Amino acid sequence: MTRPIDVGSLRVGGYMIIEGEPCHILDITKSKPGKHGSAKARIVAIGVFDNVKRQFVKPVDLNTEVPIIDKRMGQIFAVNPTGVQIMDLETYEYLDAPYPTEEELKAKIVAGVEIEYWKIMGKMKIIRIK
Repeated sequence: MTRPIDVGSLRVGGYMIIEGEPCHILDITKSKPGKHGSAKARIVAIGVFDNVKRQFVKPVDLNTEVPIIDKRMGQIFAVNPTGVQIMDLETYEYLDAPYPTEEELKAKIVAGVEIEYWKIMGKMKIIRIK
């Protein structure tokens, strides 16, 4: 799920959709309006799920999409060879999530530990371990 927002109101540290992927904004540079054009924003962002650096140039008065991030708490129920099984601490439903890409998080994954995970556009990512 996404929502529209003006490019000019995006901030460093925020999130946006570039090429269909949710991305974390690292840098924004805005140019001044010229004689024959409007002001443009050059945005450098990194993908949340694939860690690919992306660039984006668009006029500041046009709309872009911002992902709606569902931040939730869960408990690891089981560790499988393909991923982990998480029990949501609010709804008590079981969800399958992939292993985190960060080695420090992957080393701490054991059954019974509490985690924070994000659901963005139908995908899940483990963010941190409590």
